[in-house]
Amino acid sequence: MPRDNLNELTAFLAVAREESFTRAAAKLGVSQSALSHTVRALEERLGVRLLTRTTRSVSPTEAGERLARTVGPR
Repeated sequence: MPRDNLNELTAFLAVAREESFTRAAAKLGVSQSALSHTVRALEERLGVRLLTRTTRSVSPTEAGERLARTVGPR
């Protein structure tokens, strides 16, 4: 798997688990902006929205939940 793909999946899983770009960015040691761009790139590459974003919350969509179950830790 190309490194970019692995980075995108890692970023997505962190945001989905934390349900927060701020907390996920802090855990991964990257900026919120970089994390957001990385997750957006994954969504564009897959052609599906993985996260529902509002001004106060982030939560996985149904597709995001399926992906997290498939590639996340067991």
